[in-house]
Amino acid sequence: MIEMENGNALDINLREDGQGRDRVILSLLAHGCELDLSPHQARVLATELIMAVNRAEVRNNLKHAKHAPRSSSAGAPRHGLFGQAFAK
Repeated sequence: MIEMENGNALDINLREDGQGRDRVILSLLAHGCELDLSPHQARVLATELIMAVNRAEVRNNLKHAKHAPRSSSAGAPRHGLFGQAFAK
């Protein structure tokens, strides 16, 4: 169960339909709404959610990068993964 705003909750369950096929059920508990998805539809939805979250994180990071102070060590060499120095 995923807690949401205003005391709402989203519940995700796996059920079997009358023909024995798996269904992914998303239920918005406070409103009694259900979304009945095939596994393929649920996978597509999950992919779209992940891509939207990634875009939001990139956008948020870009906003913070604009306001972040620049490093004073602009000319200092940086060190790579194994400690070797390389230029910017």
